[in-house]
Amino acid sequence: MTDAQLLRYTLIETTADGGSVFVDAEIPLADRTFVAGVPAVAVGAMSAAAGASYLRSAGFDSEPHPAPARQWVVMLRGAIEVTTSDGERRRFAPGDLVLAGDTEGLGHTTIAVGEPPFEALFIPIAR
Repeated sequence: MTDAQLLRYTLIETTADGGSVFVDAEIPLADRTFVAGVPAVAVGAMSAAAGASYLRSAGFDSEPHPAPARQWVVMLRGAIEVTTSDGERRRFAPGDLVLAGDTEGLGHTTIAVGEPPFEALFIPIAR
């Protein structure tokens, strides 16, 4: 499968000892026509549940915490830096996709970086 046929994202996952780590993951994409007369677009399946939320914050600095729900985080504006319990840090900016799956244990920390505000969509998923 070529890179054009993949959507890459980062999963934050709980480890067996209650910590958290980043896992690089991908969703396969396939060309699909939604409406006659419109060219096919690349589509990938992402599970979701009801209740998406839009978040805007001038500052976002957290204590270590697990995700409140297994949820997609779709970065829209600004940037955040997430640190997992093993000390690894990653920065996420507009267009990045994160699956916060560390709903138990130590969790992670999140800080806003760069020019405010930070904006994102939070989309909970069914387990």
